[in-house]
Amino acid sequence: MTSAVLAIDQGTTSSRAIVFGEDLSVLGVGQQEFAQHYPASGLVEHDAEEIWATTLATARLAIERAKIAPAHIAALGITNQRETCVIWDRQTGTPLHRAIVWQDRRTDDICQTLKREGHEANITAKTGLLLDPYFSGTKISWLLDAVPGARALADAGRLAAGTIDTFLLWRLTGGRVHATDATNASRTLLYNIHTGDWDADLLRLFRVPRSILPDVRDSAADFGTTDPALLGAAIAIRGIAGDQQAALIGQACFQPGMMKSTYGTGCFALLNTGTTPVASANRLLTTVAYQLDGQRHYALEGSIFIAGAAVQWLRDGLKIIAAAPQTAALAAASDANQDVVLVPAFVGLGAPYWNADARGALFGLSRNSGPAEFARAALESVALQTHDLLAAMKRDWTAEARTVLRVDGGMVASDWTMQALADILDAPVDRPVVLETTALGAAWLAGHHAGVWPDREEFGKLWRLDRRFVPQMGREMRLKKLANWDRAIRATLSYAGALQNAPN
Repeated sequence: MTSAVLAIDQGTTSSRAIVFGEDLSVLGVGQQEFAQHYPASGLVEHDAEEIWATTLATARLAIERAKIAPAHIAALGITNQRETCVIWDRQTGTPLHRAIVWQDRRTDDICQTLKREGHEANITAKTGLLLDPYFSGTKISWLLDAVPGARALADAGRLAAGTIDTFLLWRLTGGRVHATDATNASRTLLYNIHTGDWDADLLRLFRVPRSILPDVRDSAADFGTTDPALLGAAIAIRGIAGDQQAALIGQACFQPGMMKSTYGTGCFALLNTGTTPVASANRLLTTVAYQLDGQRHYALEGSIFIAGAAVQWLRDGLKIIAAAPQTAALAAASDANQDVVLVPAFVGLGAPYWNADARGALFGLSRNSGPAEFARAALESVALQTHDLLAAMKRDWTAEARTVLRVDGGMVASDWTMQALADILDAPVDRPVVLETTALGAAWLAGHHAGVWPDREEFGKLWRLDRRFVPQMGREMRLKKLANWDRAIRATLSYAGALQNAPN
């Protein structure tokens, strides 16, 4: 039997591995959390060696729990936190510095300088992205400048750089393959989504040598084989996609107009726009949805930096819950007459505001406000941010979008949260039977390329609904919540602007 597929899902707070059977059933799972490093306000780092160690350990554990021989795994797929990047020495394989995480804001000054110099319009036209510290290009440039001797090593051909998928691929293949796929490349500010290659003008602008960047391949392609000593056999690596694009694939959103939204550490909504990139007039991102057989498909994306991380804040920061599932019960017991609003701009605001200076704020507190109201505000903030994204998408997408949103990620297990989402959006929300859609998308890419899983159309037929949440909130209450949210957002942005202009 060689019909099982191993998916590595390397996320922001944990590494996961899942073995899927031929019928898409989950045969074995491994998961480990790893440390988050915050050297200063707005800075977020990961230890790339710890990421590698947890990835390898969870892959081995998933195979063990699946009770199959490694030689019976037909293919391996990788999905990853996208904009997090690392630079390492080609000779030793050792990272030069901790990985700079997608949430990190240290390169905001670089972005602001480039904006003042008038570069953003050209960058957006080529990459579909905005000038923001979120993306990898300025992070790579910063690392080359900040690490003593890094640029000299790069000039000598000693360094390799990439997003986490590229680093894992290098390690898995014993340093034989330095590659990525088009979805991850499209998140770097260095890749031209129209020509399908690293852009020479952008490389000069960001001062990133092409020699340190990986080859860019289809999302389903030959990425080499694993070193047999790592997983017990030489397993073919046949698929790579950034986590949000992998979730789009796992949700079988292959037709233009189909939408998915993933609720993990952050929230990311993608709308499939087909083979034609749609330029956003509402500060959304135009990104590669997937690339198959040399043909790029595109999506409009809205990125929210804080979703599940707001629940982690309740647990780890305020310590008002011991575990995430408690949040829904608290929210259900909250005082409905209190209009407490949380703007979770802990690391700035993403789409459609893109304000790196904004910080979190709570509005509407009274003496009676407590853990229940905080919990409700945290969960509702996710729905309210999603509303802003989808409203912007509807303005950008002239064709009629599907009215149903497919959801996935850790937060969607909460019925209370999904009902709040349907109420705020005033639209149905579909939760699938298989919630591991990110890993499933990576697995399908690998399994399909290996010839053991069906094509897009047949794969789409396998998607199954667990539950559809339909709006139940009255129009007056919904509009009130949206109005309160709008006031809170405007106040947060105003405060950020005042701080930015205040004398030191």
